[in-house]
Amino acid sequence: MRPGIALIGRRVCLLAGIWITCSALPAWAATTERIVVNRFTGVAIEGFDPVAYFVAGTARQGTMEFEANLWGAVWRFRNEGNRASFLAHPEIYGPQFGGYDPADIARGVTIAGNPRFFAIVAQRLYLFSRESNRDAFVANPERFLYEVGKRWPALQEQLSQ
Repeated sequence: MRPGIALIGRRVCLLAGIWITCSALPAWAATTERIVVNRFTGVAIEGFDPVAYFVAGTARQGTMEFEANLWGAVWRFRNEGNRASFLAHPEIYGPQFGGYDPADIARGVTIAGNPRFFAIVAQRLYLFSRESNRDAFVANPERFLYEVGKRWPALQEQLSQ
């Protein structure tokens, strides 16, 4: 076997291994939309029920049985009551800043929040890309929200409608 052929074979195997590994990962959330959604399904916040954060105090998956379309996204809920509450008051139950991490927005970048890292502050839901961002935000939300207030309008203009 010639060395050049073996090298190509290793590259193909390496690329195939990367493709197989990456195809097993969850679909990444779009970060160019006004609401963070799965780019393949249109589902917001990875299918977690936004009302459950308030009712149960934890992140809980919604189901396809209880879906609603709002703001160009598909939202999932655990039951009809949560769905109805969300549709009546989406500005309260929906994640602030479209699900983008407010700590990152304060730094001037839009990074999708992870629905597993959340905080409810002043009766509003915030999602964070990292646990450390959540902890810093909770320690001083006023400071972050002040910075977000300065940066969010310009960042929001850069996002697709």
